Amino acid sequence: MSSMNPKREYAISPRRSEDFPEWYQQVIAAADLAENSEVRGCMIIKPWGYALWERIQKELDLRIKKTGHKNVYFPLFIPLEYLQKEAEHVEGFAKECAVVTHHRLEKGVDGKLHPASPLTEPLVIRPTSETIIGAAFSRWIQSYRDLPLLINQWANVVRWEMRPRLFLRTTEFLWQEGHTVHASPEEARQEALSIVNLYEEFMRGYLALPVIVGEKPESERFPGADNTYTLEAMVQDRKAVQVGTSHFLGQNFSKANNIRFLDKEGKMQFAWTSSWGVSTRLIGTLIMAHGDDNGLVLPPTVSPLQVVILPLVKKEEDKTKILDFAQRLAGEIEKIDFAGEKLRVEVDKREMGGGVKSWEWIKKGVPLRVEIGPQEISSRLLTVKRRDKELKEREQFTFEGFLERLPALLADIQKGIYARAENFLHDNSRFIDSKEEFYAFFSSQEQGKETTGGFAYTYWDGSRETEEKLKEDLKITIRCIPFKQDKEDKGGICPFSGNPSQQRVVFAKAY
Repeated sequence: MSSMNPKREYAISPRRSEDFPEWYQQVIAAADLAENSEVRGCMIIKPWGYALWERIQKELDLRIKKTGHKNVYFPLFIPLEYLQKEAEHVEGFAKECAVVTHHRLEKGVDGKLHPASPLTEPLVIRPTSETIIGAAFSRWIQSYRDLPLLINQWANVVRWEMRPRLFLRTTEFLWQEGHTVHASPEEARQEALSIVNLYEEFMRGYLALPVIVGEKPESERFPGADNTYTLEAMVQDRKAVQVGTSHFLGQNFSKANNIRFLDKEGKMQFAWTSSWGVSTRLIGTLIMAHGDDNGLVLPPTVSPLQVVILPLVKKEEDKTKILDFAQRLAGEIEKIDFAGEKLRVEVDKREMGGGVKSWEWIKKGVPLRVEIGPQEISSRLLTVKRRDKELKEREQFTFEGFLERLPALLADIQKGIYARAENFLHDNSRFIDSKEEFYAFFSSQEQGKETTGGFAYTYWDGSRETEEKLKEDLKITIRCIPFKQDKEDKGGICPFSGNPSQQRVVFAKAY
């Protein structure tokens, strides 16, 4: 949807309540974030969408580096033999791997190009990099003095996706993946947990995403990990999105890749490793957690632009005066600090109707729009509209008053967006202790449609049989065993088996 009639009530059709999956696709199109490419399952990330990723990348990269990690880059291609070294790992990713078997193209008798020369050994396009990075670690590490080794890379990965959806599940996606090596299991586990804490603070403070943090059950662990820790967000159709994971890998990859070191006592030991990452899935989560029926709603911290100035020129003789005033305002805004950076502002000088321009920035989710026309110049009062408020709401400020108030306005928007998402998470989470209530929670009807329930905190006996039965009946999974448990809760009874349970887990339908 590239344009919008200002007389219409909403920019996005269908609305969230009518068809959430289609609403999501239409928001992406209306905000001009991305589109499907010619290769099924792959996406073209357009400038506004990539600017969002750049904001995420820049902020997260700073935080990762502050903890002592250094950036590297490893090859896209992984020798097949490397994946075969760790049996559980290759089994977990085998169905998702894309494999290169030939090099060189030759024109055939049909006049078309065909693969010509088979490779001696097939190459796997990385689904993740533990195996090839592990091979390098085995060369780089000899002694305890080489530890800990802390690296991170920003890269693309390929996992063959059968049911693609822009940003959420694509065959190729962008991410960061951290990989670390340690002298003890305690250090490696603490590394994995400290990154979870880093991710949580980033998601809550920067992306305004409230998340549930915990450990995955054995069935949901990363292939080859001893423990997988996860961050789960709830979006507006009450489904869960896994927005980040961190893995304590034990010695599994060290033994597979011969990552050993001479300890302080002169004994040769296998090292302990971790890995962790987040991806462009964060953009999809932002859309579904914060968006409304008019498009994106962006937290000011992550928005590529925080203020857009819209010159309203109706008479040619007013044009120079209005544009000069707008540019002067932009220059003053750029001097203001917010969240550790100078503010990002743009004057939209395009020669098109003010209503059309305004709707475009509404759909893109920019936090503040400032309208400047002849009336604003003569009165010296700026008309300011907030993306997080009703469309018709506006405030007026003097030139100096707006500049003074601007950081507080943006902070209020950030706080409000987070509070709204947190309230939604709270209102759609339940502590459930009976099988009947649990099944009703995930099977209820709403306006003739099956609902997704939300997050159910329920005792679970730890059995795979119970887990698989619920997955079959309700299409739900255990999202995590939450770290934060009620200290007064001494355990209970699993309502599905009648067996005792030590703690509650979070069940939900998920993307």
